Amino acid sequence: MTARFALSLVNAVASQLADPGTVPGLRKHRQHLAYGLPGIALLHIERAARGMGPWRHAHEWLAAASGQPLTSGPHSHPFYGMPAFAHALACAADHLPGSYRRALDTLDRQIVVDVRRRLDTAHRRIDAGSLPQLAEFDAIRGLTGYGAHLLRRGPDGPTERAVLDYCVRLTEPITHNDARLPGWWTPTGPSGRPDDRFPGGHANTGMAHGIGGVLALLALAARNGTLVNGHHAALRTILAWLDRWRECTGGAAAWPYWVAREELRNGRLAPYRPRRPSWCYGTAGLARAQQLAALALGDTNRQIDAENALVAALADPDQLRAMTDSGLCHGFAGLAHVAARVAEDAHPTTVGQLRAALQVPLAAVISPGTDPEHVAGALVQDEKQGPGLLDGAAGTALALLAPTTVTPARSAWDTCLLIA
Repeated sequence: MTARFALSLVNAVASQLADPGTVPGLRKHRQHLAYGLPGIALLHIERAARGMGPWRHAHEWLAAASGQPLTSGPHSHPFYGMPAFAHALACAADHLPGSYRRALDTLDRQIVVDVRRRLDTAHRRIDAGSLPQLAEFDAIRGLTGYGAHLLRRGPDGPTERAVLDYCVRLTEPITHNDARLPGWWTPTGPSGRPDDRFPGGHANTGMAHGIGGVLALLALAARNGTLVNGHHAALRTILAWLDRWRECTGGAAAWPYWVAREELRNGRLAPYRPRRPSWCYGTAGLARAQQLAALALGDTNRQIDAENALVAALADPDQLRAMTDSGLCHGFAGLAHVAARVAEDAHPTTVGQLRAALQVPLAAVISPGTDPEHVAGALVQDEKQGPGLLDGAAGTALALLAPTTVTPARSAWDTCLLIA
């Protein structure tokens, strides 16, 4: 019943998002993967790749997204403009031999130009002994996100290797104002802007905006066979940082969203408070990143520890109470999807527990006995979350597919999240 309802909900969301001309409020987000047309296209691409729906809807959303010029250069990033559209287009092209190839080649050439420019700026910043901004390296706006795209499109190409070289260099400590800091220490708050609550800045651990995404990219590249000098040492540096700041409460491991300057000075975190085990911040994303790193390093004990951390989080009422919505980024559907990805690669001793535990976030999203069309309508029309990928209806529907069907994503749509 649970699986049947979940698939009915996915189909109902896709039906209500079938025509880009009938979904209001998307014009300002036309180029945005998180909130706009490319992200919604991913739902139709994945369903078509699974044989659950026609390719026509995917084509229409892609056409709508590219109906006007796409932004490139300094004002674009992995979730906005050409790179965002290129991700969606690549997901479709993988299943449609011969389609979109010329367009993708054109997009990739511009992306390489933009990445090279960003790399030059980043290395000059490091040479000057300055601290990075989050947008320099994070998964949403920065070089880690670009690296995820290049790993699919040119996994052993010179630009991908240059991004990995940069990631290795980012893990080297930096001395700033007579303080020795991790190389990813940023002078701002987690928003990327100056914040009085973070005097002296912070070290972000998350997958979306922090070192968790860098760890995942390095691990995915290593598993793909793409290695650069210092690759394994960089993986171990990040893992050691996460080990240092790991917390345990009620038998469940958790990691802080970030480490502030006073906490670094004192060598201990502020008093523990439950944190949601989501993709963007929290146990789910970081457990997947550490599992991938352990697999790349051949460290079975660390792999099992990471998987057990996620199992414990899925059973921890305090962490689950910190979840507030159903979305992909920081909601229950995203938690279920990440757990399904972890289960795909899990050690035989933990895979059964993971598959059983991921039913918990699934049950928080779906309500057998209610009308899937009604639930889908509420998701699509939610003015706060919207219909998009990261927070909204399309992402919730996409995230339900893998854990419900017990089959991985067919279109690699979630590579932009650095979990696959």
